[in-house]
Amino acid sequence: MMDMIVDDTLLALLRSVDTPTVCNAIEVAQGKRGFDAFTRGTMLCSDPNGGAMVGYAVTAKIAAVAPPTEAPDVICARRMAYYKAMSEGPKPSVAVVEDIDYPHAIGAYWGEVNTTIHKGFGMSGALTNGVMRDLGDMAEGFPVVAGSIGPSHGFVHVKEIGSPVTIFGMTVGQGDLIHADRHGAVVIPPDVLGNLATSIQKMQETENLILEPARQLGFDFATFERAWSAFEKSRT
Repeated sequence: MMDMIVDDTLLALLRSVDTPTVCNAIEVAQGKRGFDAFTRGTMLCSDPNGGAMVGYAVTAKIAAVAPPTEAPDVICARRMAYYKAMSEGPKPSVAVVEDIDYPHAIGAYWGEVNTTIHKGFGMSGALTNGVMRDLGDMAEGFPVVAGSIGPSHGFVHVKEIGSPVTIFGMTVGQGDLIHADRHGAVVIPPDVLGNLATSIQKMQETENLILEPARQLGFDFATFERAWSAFEKSRT
């Protein structure tokens, strides 16, 4: 749940780095290994070179394998309530939508129409264990990180709005701060936000202790040994 408003400076920094960097920096901020609020397995990104999406989660659940069993007016009302929730979520926001048919999801909820609608609402992107399509026609600047690609929308319909969801092993609650890109996604814990920027900088500086020597001509084992010793002393 959202416990802290992220300032514009930190948001800009988070958008400039990839999700593995954020994942590592969270451990630096926590002072220990073992952070586990991240997705498992390989996900697919609609725009692998488009950078990260960052925002507060607006959650929902959908299904598409079978037709809905509720009355059409109930389904329609819930669909409109879904779009209202997506439009009114605190910005920046990310649509986090669990397809309850997973791992047999068939309904491509995310395509040209829905990416355009959600981008129009001012959202930053979408994270789902479900299906995406229209890869050449999705809204520009609205990345989708999904479980699969497919051609059909099936019988897609909204089942729940605002409840906790699970995406590739990662539990997400309404208002959680999400960072996602072509590597997958993480939920950023509220208690690290105060020193997350410093932790990102520290982690990058620590990695450079080994990266910079390794990229120089004449790099050998003796140089590596000295660099690795400094690297080990600095990292979490």
